[in-house]
Amino acid sequence: MSKLAEFKALEAQLAAQLKQLDALKNDGELKREIEFEEKLRNLMLDYGVSLRDIISLLDPEAGRTTAAPANRGPRRQRQVKIYKHPDTGEVVETKGGNHKILKAWKEKHGADIVEGWVK
Repeated sequence: MSKLAEFKALEAQLAAQLKQLDALKNDGELKREIEFEEKLRNLMLDYGVSLRDIISLLDPEAGRTTAAPANRGPRRQRQVKIYKHPDTGEVVETKGGNHKILKAWKEKHGADIVEGWVK
């Protein structure tokens, strides 16, 4: 597309958007919404109330999260894994993968091979 064609296409889009903007500026409903927002913000300033306070006042359930039920018990304990090095016979017992010796083995021999050493 040539620069001139691109320019004319963008100019046409801009003209259409300006026409939409003018239509919105003259829309009575938009004017009412803008007026309402300004009055609400002024009231919030006068009373020292935040938007969150208003939301919690109008809808107390809105601020609550329902991610986890309250009657849930403690987390399940991790299982102990026992790794035995086939060459040295060294044994490592761990509940997680953040063990210093286990990390060294995984670096040296590879994680897949070391996972094969689980008893």
